[in-house]
Amino acid sequence: MKYKNRLTQFDNVLFFLTILAGIVGIIAVYSATRSMNTNSNVIMQTASFVIGVILMFVMSRINYQIFGYTAIFIYAACILMLVAVLIFGTTGTWGARSWIRFGPIGIQPSELCKIGFAITFAKHLQAVKEDINRPVTLLLLILHLAILAFLIMLEPDAGSTMVFCFMAIAMLFVAGLSLKYIIPTFLFFLASSPLIYFFLLSDYQKRRIQVFFNPELDKLGSGYNVIQSKIAVGSGKLFGKGFLKGTQNQLGFLPTKHTDFIFSVISEEFGFIGAVFVVLLLFFIIARCIKIARESDDLFGKYICVGLAAMLIFHTFENVGMCIGLTPVTGIPLPFISYGGTSLITNMIAIGLVLSVSSHSKKARL
Repeated sequence: MKYKNRLTQFDNVLFFLTILAGIVGIIAVYSATRSMNTNSNVIMQTASFVIGVILMFVMSRINYQIFGYTAIFIYAACILMLVAVLIFGTTGTWGARSWIRFGPIGIQPSELCKIGFAITFAKHLQAVKEDINRPVTLLLLILHLAILAFLIMLEPDAGSTMVFCFMAIAMLFVAGLSLKYIIPTFLFFLASSPLIYFFLLSDYQKRRIQVFFNPELDKLGSGYNVIQSKIAVGSGKLFGKGFLKGTQNQLGFLPTKHTDFIFSVISEEFGFIGAVFVVLLLFFIIARCIKIARESDDLFGKYICVGLAAMLIFHTFENVGMCIGLTPVTGIPLPFISYGGTSLITNMIAIGLVLSVSSHSKKARL
């Protein structure tokens, strides 16, 4: 009877929405890589999708409380992975040492650590719920975030660092952090942004910010990606140019089109209708995660769902924003859509964890 009750609590809508998003991603990657005369990227994305679906289902069957008991070991594993990438990692397209390669297979530890952070930070928040607004408690929570964020910044990967910070802010807010901490912290970062720009950001990161405000500043260099992306998005108009008929895409004008600018490919070939469909699809996935968080009677499960929803929100907003020139280019992939095995599998494991909360929370058992 207990198994049957849990089965009825399994969120089939979220499960199938996630599968649909992954299929859309495979189709988009196929179109984006068609001009490369190779199917290797599509094969890798499809293989990652199959693995991701299996892991998502397996994760949904595991009681998420188990991860709470091993939170300290998960946190230690995250630190070890991020240290390993600094020692053994290889440099990616944007100059960050963020990958560990095993032959032709590459793993991006910062992606996997997002799940680890959601679990460990959720457990930390659960443990200090009543004292969250005490200065000492808050400092320890900040330290929890800062250690991982610092290691990621050393790569350097400012985009992933922002994802971790956004996840932490969302989880702290839901946990009841007082506005007397949130508002001054926001004002502090706003006031210190010039210092961060001049002393903490690398030259290529500064260049991205400059080009964000004025892409014409480097039309053939840093600004080229954004200019071509905006042309692709705009040329799609309402219904698009048709599958495999996008000129910016198929003629090779659009750079990193199967990864960072996959949304531009969809917009060009399927138009505004296709772009809205993808955004709404991701919105409904995020909405289901938030719904499960609200319905969970367990704080640990609630915080996990909020953290993972925040991760998906930031990825979606930043990727779509950089494709249409509203946010700086950071190399953040579009969830479930962009090419990348580690990213796709990580996102599907994240959904599996949310499904586990849906199936095994106190309310589900009742």
